Amino acid sequence: MRIDLISIFPEFFDVLDLSLIGKAQREELLTLHRHQLRDFSFDKHRSVDDTPTGGGAGMVMKPEPWALALEHVLAQRETPSAEPPVLIIPTPAGEVLTQRTAQQLAQAEHLVFAPGRFEGIDQRLMDWAPEHFQVRPMSIGDYVLNGGESAVVVMVEAITRLIPGVLGNPESLAEESHADGLLEYPVYTKPARWRGVDVPEILLSGDHAKIAAWRAKQQDLRTRKLRPDLWAKHVVAREQNLT
Repeated sequence: MRIDLISIFPEFFDVLDLSLIGKAQREELLTLHRHQLRDFSFDKHRSVDDTPTGGGAGMVMKPEPWALALEHVLAQRETPSAEPPVLIIPTPAGEVLTQRTAQQLAQAEHLVFAPGRFEGIDQRLMDWAPEHFQVRPMSIGDYVLNGGESAVVVMVEAITRLIPGVLGNPESLAEESHADGLLEYPVYTKPARWRGVDVPEILLSGDHAKIAAWRAKQQDLRTRKLRPDLWAKHVVAREQNLT
């Protein structure tokens, strides 16, 4: 997978060179390309924003630097395919990223992230982009950040860890939270007793069938208690599968 990251703060993405994503890059499971948006602005101040038309607070990112940066990304593609790159634009107005969405995006050949700042990007860029990209406005939650870079880091990590080979043990993907619409069961390690509290005895039994049943029950209990919204969706989906 190729990932292009465009920002006025491309150094924000240095964190993606750490841990498993950094290792995946070294093993050439994916490549990350950072681009400085100001390189595509040609006035003496290399400005990428201006006052909002019609008045109002804040500044709006101009469409031309973004269009030039995105055209540069398109020109760098070594083997253009019939499928255009997926352009992900972080915005509170976008679809909320879910585990299912991350799984879909992990199958893409080329992702491009365009994190805006200030009051956002001129709408005309949004209207232009679908001619060249599969555009996915996307949010990581119902709150506002200073800029979209931190949201991009979250998205990239959620997506790339699902690429085959990135995680050392792929079986862990099947058992973690949200993989099946439920929260993960509680986990324990050695010692069997810690500060007077014991690991649940069933986990020490060696009976894998009973352990699996216990973990499934704990998933239900945890989800009902901590995320009743997820539990409600799970119940609906289960009833639909039974009919």
